[in-house]
Amino acid sequence: MSQDQNKVRFSQLTVLLHWAIVLLFIGVYCSMEFRDIFERGTPGRDLMKTAHYWFGLSILLLLLPRVLARFSQHTPPITPPQPHWQHKLAIAVHLAFYALMLMMPLIGWLLMSAEGKELSYFGLQLPALMGPDEVWAERLEELHEIGSKLGYALILIHVGAALFHHYLLKDNTIKRMMFK
Repeated sequence: MSQDQNKVRFSQLTVLLHWAIVLLFIGVYCSMEFRDIFERGTPGRDLMKTAHYWFGLSILLLLLPRVLARFSQHTPPITPPQPHWQHKLAIAVHLAFYALMLMMPLIGWLLMSAEGKELSYFGLQLPALMGPDEVWAERLEELHEIGSKLGYALILIHVGAALFHHYLLKDNTIKRMMFK
C-alpha cells in the first residue's frame, strides 16, 4: 500500500477485522432470531444456540486484535472534515461497540455457567466462570437481552451514520473502511 493510501484508508488488517466482526454480528443475531423456527429440544434449535455461542465467542476472540490494529495506527481523516460534535458522537458509538463486544460474550459465558451448562468453543471445553445459581442466571439473562437490544440500536446508529455520510454528505467515511 502506498504512503498516500495509508493516509486515506484504515490498514488492511483493520478493515479485515472490522468486516469479519460484522459477519459474526450477523451470525450472532440471525442464530438467535431464527432459533424460534425450531421446536425446543430439536437438533435445529440446538444448532442455532451453539452457533450463537460460537459467533459470540469469536467476536470476543477477535476483539483484542481489532482494538490493537485500530488504535496502533493513524486514523485516516474524514474529508471533508466533520463537525466536532459528530466526531465526539462517533467516538462514543465506537467505544460503546467495543464495550458491547467485550461484555456480551462474557455475560453469555457467565449465564451459561450460572445455568450449570457446559460451554465449548469448537471442541475446546471452556471453564465455568461461576457456579450454578438460578437468581444470577435470571439476572444475567435479562442483562444479555438488554445488551442485545442495545446492540441493535448501535448497529442502526452506526450503519445509519455511515450511509448518511456516504449518500448525503458525500465524504470518504465508508471508503476508509473498504478494501483497496
